[in-house]
Amino acid sequence: MDRLILTDAQWAKMEPLCLGKQTDRGRSGKDNRLFIEAVLWIARTGSPWQDLPTYFGHWNSVYSRYRDWMKAGVFKRLFEAVSDEADMEYAMIDGTVVRVHRHGQGAKGGPRSQAIGRSVTGWSTKIIAMTDALGNLVRFTLIPGQHYDTVGVAPLLEPADFGALLADRAFDVHWIVDAIRAQGARVVIPQRKNRLDRRPFDKALFKARHLIENFFCKLKEFKRIATRSDKTDRSFAAMIHLVAAVINSR
Repeated sequence: MDRLILTDAQWAKMEPLCLGKQTDRGRSGKDNRLFIEAVLWIARTGSPWQDLPTYFGHWNSVYSRYRDWMKAGVFKRLFEAVSDEADMEYAMIDGTVVRVHRHGQGAKGGPRSQAIGRSVTGWSTKIIAMTDALGNLVRFTLIPGQHYDTVGVAPLLEPADFGALLADRAFDVHWIVDAIRAQGARVVIPQRKNRLDRRPFDKALFKARHLIENFFCKLKEFKRIATRSDKTDRSFAAMIHLVAAVINSR
């Protein structure tokens, strides 16, 4: 099978955190590395699980294993293990809209409970992300597509440790500015024209904000993320964590 994604260095960090190791109680996994490659194939191609090549095993077995790992929080732990220590000289926040495929609709509890909402582009989800000074993902939240980006910011700021926060003008709201200042960090956000309490603005540092845009471009190279097909927000978040682990450690 060509176009496998994981490097030996990435796998060396991931392997101790996988379920089904020889040292774990219960049944051992046949090939955890091949399983992760199977999930990355789904993420990269955007294909339904039923179209998974037989090289990776029976699709239903792989999907069931994916759900088990997702519920156990394994993919988030893999992301944390593979991602190098964040460079928090400054951080960046921004949001991107992801359209929801019809296969991604219909979860129990309705779309709102799964961070899906109807916007001008149809059913969609927003990924609100924080990256470090290198443009690597630190954390993210999912919100329904019709909401303002600022709705998903609070979980990104607490707790956080950065020297400055870069964001576009949409994030120039009082509570965000106050939260950044409360942490002793600089606010590098263009100001709205109607803002009365003007503040200094570092235009040179603000130019680095393109790095978070670059991250979103890399993330959306994986078609399963560019168009959401996961019905639950937990499953979609697991896909993002695994893909971001690969991006951060390239």
